[in-house]
Amino acid sequence: MGRYWAVLRLFWGTAIAAELEYRFNFAIATLTSLGNLVGSLFGLFLFYGNGYGFEGWTWEQALVVLGVFTLLQGYAATFLAPNLNKIVTQVQEGTLDFVLLKPISSQFWLSTRAFSPWGLSDLLFGLILIIYAGIQLGLNPWIYVLALPPLAFGFLSLYSLWFMLGATSIWFVKIYNVTEVLRGLLEAGRFPMAAYPVAYRIFFTFIIPVAFLTTVPAQAILGQGQPGWILASATLSLVLLQFSRWFWRFALRFYTSASS
Repeated sequence: MGRYWAVLRLFWGTAIAAELEYRFNFAIATLTSLGNLVGSLFGLFLFYGNGYGFEGWTWEQALVVLGVFTLLQGYAATFLAPNLNKIVTQVQEGTLDFVLLKPISSQFWLSTRAFSPWGLSDLLFGLILIIYAGIQLGLNPWIYVLALPPLAFGFLSLYSLWFMLGATSIWFVKIYNVTEVLRGLLEAGRFPMAAYPVAYRIFFTFIIPVAFLTTVPAQAILGQGQPGWILASATLSLVLLQFSRWFWRFALRFYTSASS
């Protein structure tokens, strides 16, 4: 484990040093994130500003869901997209061969090699939104600590889904559209599941687990988390992670290296 931490520090240190050569990009990324957040807030205001609300969710509670969704966006932009979107390139150019030859887990290498600080603004804005809504609701600060596990489970589930989609590039070389479809489906997480008809709630809970990415962590922050849902979130994340490991090993059986 110590060896992996050392490698991780080396990966992220070199990645940050390379990214900081273009510091103006951070200002652009921050303005872009702010614009996206303003657009999301405006979309939410269109519901609550006209006297309509999602059943069982006040304006401030809906802001918590949007805050968790913004955190998820920042996590994806910082850790997932810079790494997992490059699996396609690794397969296309044959450079995956060099990864497989390294004395380290190839899944770890592909998942952590890059780090993009341009997604940190989304993480910051998400935290600000959650804390602001929490102050308005009078939440106990300790509730945020208790909500960390469900939030981590959501992050882990998103990583596993994204990695498995990236692994399919071994069979289907160009899968950029597939990851965009996943991103599009995750957009449903900016609102509580109560905003959707029953059929959509079932789909976004049991088919594409968007509810476990945003609504369940938001309910934990609000002190409304039910043990059954939190346990289901933990089980789902661990199952998806284990399945992603198995799926990657299975996919490698069909990988034809550039040197073979």
